[in-house]
Amino acid sequence: MTQSAVSRHIRTLEEHFACRLFQRNGRNLQLTESARALLPGVRDGFLALERACSTLQTDEGILRMKAPSTLTMRWLLARLSRFRHLQVGNEVQLTSAWMDIDAVDFTLEPFDCAILLSHGHFPSDWEATLLFPELLIPVGAPTLLKDPPWDVKRLAKAELLHPTPDRRDWRTWLNRMGLADQVSLKGGQVFDTLELGMIAAARGYGVSMGDLLMVAEDVAQARLSLPWRTAVFSGENYYLVWPRTRPGAERLRRLSDFLQTEVNAMELPLVEVLH
Repeated sequence: MTQSAVSRHIRTLEEHFACRLFQRNGRNLQLTESARALLPGVRDGFLALERACSTLQTDEGILRMKAPSTLTMRWLLARLSRFRHLQVGNEVQLTSAWMDIDAVDFTLEPFDCAILLSHGHFPSDWEATLLFPELLIPVGAPTLLKDPPWDVKRLAKAELLHPTPDRRDWRTWLNRMGLADQVSLKGGQVFDTLELGMIAAARGYGVSMGDLLMVAEDVAQARLSLPWRTAVFSGENYYLVWPRTRPGAERLRRLSDFLQTEVNAMELPLVEVLH
């Protein structure tokens, strides 16, 4: 579900109850007093619904995973398909979710594991496997490379595409590159996800911020180009996480080992990386 769809649902709820349910605090949404009063009953209702539905699940050998939408489309789906064909019992039921800040609550959500973009501070009763770092890099259509080499003056004149409404990806990259005072973040099209920004960039609508690992295949196939060949570590990594109390530890460890092997086998574009 996109951010705009979430916003519409929030407005519908607030109109129905004639009160504010959420308030924004920086990048986070917080519950109002009215929402906190409503939460216990709603939570109990969803838990009861989940328990009722679980009685109809006959295949207990399926791992239920939650993962960010861009990661799912750009990298994860193909790997899970290969994992499934390796041997019987490697079934993963994936739920792709838009998450402004990646999070999962294993006590309330029906998942066995999740892949999260995080600084790595997880509950003590979780297992966490580091998969790969988020390396931000500008991406655009292949035609961008037909013109003279990119420099800060050309970047300042370019149409920047923002894959996050708060423009934090471009801001992180420009700050680390020392270009924040030379390139304006005002204007430009704004999207909900890295995926939408990269699609728009590939179609020639401007320069977006992408993740080096997620654009590697598109760069190799000349569907995207790297006008500026310097990637910046965002400070966060992608982790596979799961609670230690979950059944199926052997299958979860097998999935973890497989995904790590897939990461190590990837061929990334040759670029400078700033940590």
